[in-house]
Amino acid sequence: MKRAGTLRQVSDFSDFTSGRHLRQLLSQREPGEASPHVQTSPDGQHLLLLLRGRLPPQVLAFQRLGTSGGTLERSWQPPQPPVVGLLFLPGPAALTWALAIVWEQGRTEVWRFMPTAGWQLQQTLELCHGARARIVSICSQGGSLVWCEERPPSDAHMDPGRGAFRYCICTRVLQVGEQGAHLGPLRIVVHNSPQYHLLASPQHVFLVPTGATFASIATFLLAWCPQEAKVTVVSPSQAFVHSEALRSGDFRKLVFGSVGLLLSAAPLDIRTCALSSCGGLLLLSTQGTVHLVQPDGTWRHVCDLGGSGLAPGDPVQLMAFGSTLACVLAGALYLVDLSSGRLMEKKLLSSKEVQLLELPRGEGEEEEEGVQLLTPAGIYRFGFSSLEEDGRPEPTLVEMVFEEACKYYQRRSLSSAQLTVEKLKKGDMFQAPIVLSSILQHSLPHKPKAARGLPETYAKLLSTMSVDLQSYLSLELLKSCVVGASQSDVDRCCEELVEQEVSRLLCSDLDRENLAYLNAVFGSFPRAAWKAIRSSLQLQQNGDGLLVARATPEIWKKVLGGPVLSWSPQEELGPNGVVPLFELICGCLHRFKPKWLPRFVALTQQCAGASWPYKEGPEGRLPLYRRALAVLPGKQHPTAADSELEIELLLCSERPKAVLQAVQLLIHLRRWQRVVEAAETFSKLSPLLNKEIFATLLAQFAQHRDLDPYLATLWELCPADLTVPDILSTVLQHLPCPEGDPAPFCARGAPLTVALLKPLLHKVAQRQGTRDELYADVLQGSPFPPPTPPREHRAVPKAALDLAQPVDTHRAPALDTKPSDAV
Repeated sequence: MKRAGTLRQVSDFSDFTSGRHLRQLLSQREPGEASPHVQTSPDGQHLLLLLRGRLPPQVLAFQRLGTSGGTLERSWQPPQPPVVGLLFLPGPAALTWALAIVWEQGRTEVWRFMPTAGWQLQQTLELCHGARARIVSICSQGGSLVWCEERPPSDAHMDPGRGAFRYCICTRVLQVGEQGAHLGPLRIVVHNSPQYHLLASPQHVFLVPTGATFASIATFLLAWCPQEAKVTVVSPSQAFVHSEALRSGDFRKLVFGSVGLLLSAAPLDIRTCALSSCGGLLLLSTQGTVHLVQPDGTWRHVCDLGGSGLAPGDPVQLMAFGSTLACVLAGALYLVDLSSGRLMEKKLLSSKEVQLLELPRGEGEEEEEGVQLLTPAGIYRFGFSSLEEDGRPEPTLVEMVFEEACKYYQRRSLSSAQLTVEKLKKGDMFQAPIVLSSILQHSLPHKPKAARGLPETYAKLLSTMSVDLQSYLSLELLKSCVVGASQSDVDRCCEELVEQEVSRLLCSDLDRENLAYLNAVFGSFPRAAWKAIRSSLQLQQNGDGLLVARATPEIWKKVLGGPVLSWSPQEELGPNGVVPLFELICGCLHRFKPKWLPRFVALTQQCAGASWPYKEGPEGRLPLYRRALAVLPGKQHPTAADSELEIELLLCSERPKAVLQAVQLLIHLRRWQRVVEAAETFSKLSPLLNKEIFATLLAQFAQHRDLDPYLATLWELCPADLTVPDILSTVLQHLPCPEGDPAPFCARGAPLTVALLKPLLHKVAQRQGTRDELYADVLQGSPFPPPTPPREHRAVPKAALDLAQPVDTHRAPALDTKPSDAV
């Protein structure tokens, strides 16, 4: 962890030749005149100023005192075109570097600084071939120059659409030797291109759209790798990355395959850009948002420096110093840690004439990192506090971390004794292990005996945190393996990383923040999260087909914890803003192992009952089966698999209301075999549930004949306290309403007959010990109906004609509507 230090002045220009003149050039400017462009030489011994707003334009070089040789002061009278770049090129061993001054029309002067003779013009070159060519942007990549060149069309009446593609990206090798500079042949990388701003990293060249680029083309940027002859197209708004080998070099052919997607994207919002120390591209938007683009197209949000838009005239600067991002924005200096995106420091600037200045190569050894600023008053350095060379952490840092970890819990402590790291770790409450590890991690590797030299308090703290430090170290190593790995290796590393994170969270306090992070992990890596939770709970199926787990009661408490009184899948979030862990696990089961979901709910009920009481009801939590039902999709378009899962979840709960609901669903689906099996299984749980199930099935028996094959099993479920009048009353209440006039036989379908009901009535009557005389005729009567009375030759009503229909003597007697035969 880095902490910004104080600002200190490293030079007031008195250590430079002509320091007073340098101070005047930086401080005295005419109204509307642009600030001078300032660069430092690679060895840090020279400051170069490009005065572009004055006539004539000038290039001046100031060297530090003690460096022999004269100053460089070059000016050019009109009609000399403007200077587009000051480039430092690698030189021979005796020179180490050379300066190239490049003009707009392609003329290039190569200068070298000799310690004894001063600045000497080594050679003048011409980069461009055409007399009408114009360089709009240039950079150096290794030993080559790469530039964006405008080639105006010969036809003055060319339409603007074709004129927008009048640029080309060119490159030439420029070798600087003892005897002079050698310019290689011109090579066009991309032709028919729009205007781009070029920035070169050690391995890649970024082509960034400018304000002059067509809006339809300014939706993506290009990354060219000269060694591999490959171009990568990156469109952040469409999350699109495409790489291909550079063959013909025609811009239109390069993007033709993706033109539909690229033209529909929104233009890039870029205010300024800079290179990072890792070879990526930093982009600052007009809203103050910083993004990092890697050469492979990876796009990462770094930080937000301002919530409001920037005025077009506001000075903005962006530069990376190692892993620190420095940004001069709206009169303030922002220092951001690129690795974490954390704002380390924000300083209001008293002067608007502040420029970021690159650190000389080879510096940074006495300080870990620094940010260098140039003002009219001198050069300033922002340094960062570092650890002592002997590996001993500074006491103030350790105390700061200790106080940060304890301050929240100290307020909640009932005793006046200060909480220790051991107590915090024991209660899984320690909140600052990352901060502590980043301060103390240097003491673990390469210095196993370093703890002996530490004070007793710090040595004890280090020994307490050693396991955590090793864990975080292995975690960081795993993250680093993902960079540049293949897809299979990335998937494997992600699974391992997710498993470590889930295991760590299950061993910590699942507060709202950790639970929200767990939601993000499950949402981003569902399959890896399912494997991780299966490994953490040790879920597996034994030989009998039962689901078993070997998790501790503490983990089960975390699985079932959290307020979940009113959560449903139709809501975007749970009651506390996140989905509880139990629902997350049920969601994974429903997605990857749906058959395990009811067994997991039953297993959870069993483990919860054996370990501690899981309170349900109005004053407690929701029943587990209802929490599991909440992860199923809505009932508007249920699938057969989801309906089966709902039934299994209701049955596995063994709660009376849930079992009755499951029986009703099975009846609705007309799965009579499953209905009878469920009734036979769950009627044994309680007499009340047995009575409810039997009444439900008896009502179905009275309405149709689908249960007739299962009557023997159904009559065995008859409760002991049920009487004959109760049975007949239920049957009569649920008889289907006849359509039309009553008849002794049903016109369609098989009717309910006394013969079907007689075994049940016999059983109930024998159980009571006596037979009611009222039902004696019904139980002992003839199984066949009486003979049909003789016909009379007189007009009869329609109902009588229906009764005079022929009788099927082979069918069982139907229930008649007469009082003497009514059931």
